[in-house]
Amino acid sequence: MSALVSEEDLARARTDDAFRQRLMAESLDRLLALLNDMRRRTDTNPERARQIREGVDLAVKLADRLQIEDKGPRAA
Repeated sequence: MSALVSEEDLARARTDDAFRQRLMAESLDRLLALLNDMRRRTDTNPERARQIREGVDLAVKLADRLQIEDKGPRAA
């Protein structure tokens, strides 16, 4: 798994739209892979279930942001 996002990456994402898009897409992929790994575990831990729900909520928000970024600015 690749390293988490650095402060340098965050600073670049604030000014480079294409980089921000790629960074969000990579983050979503990483999050979905982790959620899938957690889902495959056989033990039924209530804390894990809560973390999975929280991760799914975050994935949906990130996917929504990716769609908005993909569409770009809208003309009036």
